[in-house]
Amino acid sequence: MINEALDTYFPKLAKMPELKADLIAISSIHKFEAGTVILKQGAYVKVIPLLISGLAKVFKEDSLHGNEVLLYYIKPGESCIMSVSTLVRNEASKVKAIIEEDAEIVVIPADKAIAIAKKYPKWNEFIYDLFNLKFEELLNVVEILTFSNKDTRLLEYLKKEAKVKGSSKLKTTHQKIAYDLGSSREVISRLLKKLENEGLIQLHQGIIEVIDI
Repeated sequence: MINEALDTYFPKLAKMPELKADLIAISSIHKFEAGTVILKQGAYVKVIPLLISGLAKVFKEDSLHGNEVLLYYIKPGESCIMSVSTLVRNEASKVKAIIEEDAEIVVIPADKAIAIAKKYPKWNEFIYDLFNLKFEELLNVVEILTFSNKDTRLLEYLKKEAKVKGSSKLKTTHQKIAYDLGSSREVISRLLKKLENEGLIQLHQGIIEVIDI
């Protein structure tokens, strides 16, 4: 099972027989239900995840005000760069990761992941490429938070959700969006109505349809 998962979702890692064999030997596959917290902010990293199905989200918590801000998604074929970075520095995690859609994950124990990184340059190349990808997402988040007004930020969030989930119709709630954006349900509801009046989205019962992804 791990063999097929690596071949399908992590071909760069699977192309090197020795690395692939070591990953198979030290890894296991686990299933997680939506809503499961797989990494708590302030905790030490115990495993490195390689996502093979489903979707996860990574948040930054503001302990002072109790808000959270969505930083990036982890999609099939990806890992959590913050987990890797925190593990290398042996620090407590500065982010929280939650399963958004039921997921299957190839789980690598933290100590084994460090050994893999020391032994195989190809693993570090994979992580470096992932860092570049997620860094662009983080820059986009910073740009939206810093320079965009709230309705623009909300629309960009909805478009990104639609692209990641492969559907213009998002099954979600105003409260969940508020949670992702570190806002309140009342503010989100008002902004959603504004976007609908502008013809950018359509609101249905439990569904938000993005008109132009």
